[in-house]
Amino acid sequence: MATGNINVTAENIFPIIKKFLYSDHEIFLRELISNATDATLKLKHLSTLGEIKGDIGTPIIEIKVDKDKKEIRIIDQGIGMTGEEVEKYINQVAFSGAEEFVEKYKDKVEDSGIIGHFGLGFYSSFMVASKVEIFTKSFAEDSKAVRWECDGSPKYILEETDRTERGTEIVLHVDDDSLEFLEESRIKQLLNKYNKFMPIPIKFGTKEETLPLPEGAAEDAKPEKITVDNIVNNPTPAWTKSPADLKDEDYKEFYRELYPMQFEEPLFNIHLNVDYPFNLTGILYFPKISKNVDPTKDRIQLYQNQVFVTDNVEGIVPDFLQMLRGVIDSPDIPLNVSRSYLQADGAVKKISSYITRKVADKLVSLFKNDRKAFEEKWNDIKIIIEYGMLSEEKFFEKSDKFALYPTVNNEYFILDELIEKIKPAQTDKDNKVVILYASDEKTQHSYIDAAKEKGYEVLLLDSPIVSHLIQKLESSKENIHFARVDADHIDNLINKDEEKISKLSDEEKEKLKPIIEAAIPKETYTVQLEALDSNANPFIITQPEFMRRMKEMQATGGGGFMGMGNFPEMYNLVININNELISEILNTKTEKKQERLIKQAFDLARLSQNLLKGQELTDFIKRSFQMVK
Repeated sequence: MATGNINVTAENIFPIIKKFLYSDHEIFLRELISNATDATLKLKHLSTLGEIKGDIGTPIIEIKVDKDKKEIRIIDQGIGMTGEEVEKYINQVAFSGAEEFVEKYKDKVEDSGIIGHFGLGFYSSFMVASKVEIFTKSFAEDSKAVRWECDGSPKYILEETDRTERGTEIVLHVDDDSLEFLEESRIKQLLNKYNKFMPIPIKFGTKEETLPLPEGAAEDAKPEKITVDNIVNNPTPAWTKSPADLKDEDYKEFYRELYPMQFEEPLFNIHLNVDYPFNLTGILYFPKISKNVDPTKDRIQLYQNQVFVTDNVEGIVPDFLQMLRGVIDSPDIPLNVSRSYLQADGAVKKISSYITRKVADKLVSLFKNDRKAFEEKWNDIKIIIEYGMLSEEKFFEKSDKFALYPTVNNEYFILDELIEKIKPAQTDKDNKVVILYASDEKTQHSYIDAAKEKGYEVLLLDSPIVSHLIQKLESSKENIHFARVDADHIDNLINKDEEKISKLSDEEKEKLKPIIEAAIPKETYTVQLEALDSNANPFIITQPEFMRRMKEMQATGGGGFMGMGNFPEMYNLVININNELISEILNTKTEKKQERLIKQAFDLARLSQNLLKGQELTDFIKRSFQMVK
């Protein structure tokens, strides 16, 4: 038997480990199973190279819990270690730089994720154990099994033991403040969270299986039940396979495996596979986005060599794609990293750019291969795509090949198609193509109708970020302008510079305007007299495009308008001086009747825009009943 001190001069290393990683102490199991997996994969590799004689069998990793003895055992059948290797890898390498670690991190308990940087993975055991034992035997011929023991101080014991099986068994003597990890349900939870897709089968207890009855069995025959290993993981998940070997049903089945409580099937998937300039595999799914979707649930999961790391992929996956679901696996992303590290890491930035490009390419392909199916999915995916167009320049550049613009008639166009279709009819006097759109078919119905009567196309753009989007589109394309149908009368929205004939003289117009202004709240409404078609409504409320757009952009953040104060509610009240009611108002003898007609017409216009509420709505209803008596 040998005893000694672990190669560390700072004797407070173990308290620091416990304090530093306390909030994340459950990862001890992930770390130890990862080590066992590495040892098993190395064994398989050496066997492939012919450096191990004989059959290595089918190695597994086993987890055992003994509640009475307060023990957790992690057992592998990997390459094992000799006494010299235990000395090297457990006693020396693990604490190389440990003193620097203590100095650097002892006061920074909030910055998690240093285990991987200092080879301290094994020592995470001491977050839950008061004593740890290692029983190990190397695959090397004539090697002797050894036992290592440490109670959380720098002192250790290393001695020969009578173990005969190749591999390593780690025994954790669980501390009294970590007894939760002796509960079977807690271990199951951790295995499901961190080790669901580890590449080596993981056994945790046994289970009963019912064998199918053989053909021709008697009707009263009872099926045989057998006890089998309870393998808790899927060692070959879909993302580790070639896309050529997978069918649509395989992708859907894997989605159900990832999110067992998610009952709606994904719309489509994107299989990621790159080995230069970094390694990355994975499958991303576009889910059906509903209004009550919870972005904190069922998120993209990040793995490193099939070991779960986190489902907070900020900095790795572009913001606009964080509503997707699926898996990303990359050995180039450390197991334990801080957010600031990720944001500064060059490999991570390349991964983010690659994912953006891959998603854009997939969308182009889906649009080209089955446009009808893509159009049917548009409403479910548009918010993700529109956000991407705003936030990622490279994505925006590719979006003109798949971003759709639906009309109120349920037709879908990409932007170039739309411009080409409307160019002759919707070009104004300044040679700008005016793209009309509505944000709400119901409240803007009369304005849509007015545009349709002119033969114009009207888009339905109801996204909350539409103001930001059209601002960007206008700046990227020459000679186009977006205008919401209720921003002005249709003849003003697409000004053809046609002569307008007025039924009122200039003197009558001068007389009319102050009469109207006296009866309406001038701090909110600006009166403008227009010679429109006589069939057009007498009073029309519009909201200036620029003011409304700036207000919407401020409300959704960005656009450089934060901090400029709130934009006031401002509307135009367009008076159609060619409508007969306007002549009646002008020629009414009594001021009382004149005021009643103006208020009634004004309230009708406000009612059409859902702007009449409270006491004003009550007064309007009373007045309306009085007028029909």
